[in-house]
Amino acid sequence: MSHETVLHKVRTALGRTAAQSVEALPPARLLVPEMDVEARIRSFCERVEALAGKTHRAHSAQDARDYASRVIAGRTAIASNATILSECGITSLPGVQAGFTDRDELRALCSSAACGITGADYALADTGTLVLLSSLHEARLISLLPPVYIAVVERNRLLTGLDELLTILPRPAEQTSSMVLITGPSRTADIEQILVRGVHGPGEIHVVVV
Repeated sequence: MSHETVLHKVRTALGRTAAQSVEALPPARLLVPEMDVEARIRSFCERVEALAGKTHRAHSAQDARDYASRVIAGRTAIASNATILSECGITSLPGVQAGFTDRDELRALCSSAACGITGADYALADTGTLVLLSSLHEARLISLLPPVYIAVVERNRLLTGLDELLTILPRPAEQTSSMVLITGPSRTADIEQILVRGVHGPGEIHVVVV
């Protein structure tokens, strides 16, 4: 079946003709509820923990550093170049490697590191979702390859949900090559409907809200 034949069948089903102009799309309906910062943090943490993730509300940069240190527990870790990680002193922890710009070197280290640590550009309170925009500061591999993942997010980066995110980033592709949405540890039930964690990404996730 030719390309034109397929298009003709689609037009016929829609009651359109080839010369007919395309109607403008209706405006997006985005609803952003009123929610104060404390309510956002509480909702976000509850959603993450409901998905078997772990959360920690850090009251200072030192508190965030101490929590990350306990999670790493002397194992090897790869950290992104996010400013929040250096500000909290996480990149200076024993066993933490950071400052990578070479992709091949980063890939090799992520494949053997026990923990990956990144910041988060945003977090969504209604689903417990982390939003990461790929850049020189945030590499996707760090959040996807190591079996244990630690994310550090500033409290003023917590949004109510996806609608609010889209009011801030209506066209993500214009700002990043990849926008990663992380909602809890990796899990699948494709095989005999048995839930298995850690198949397609980290099986253990920790989120530190600073």
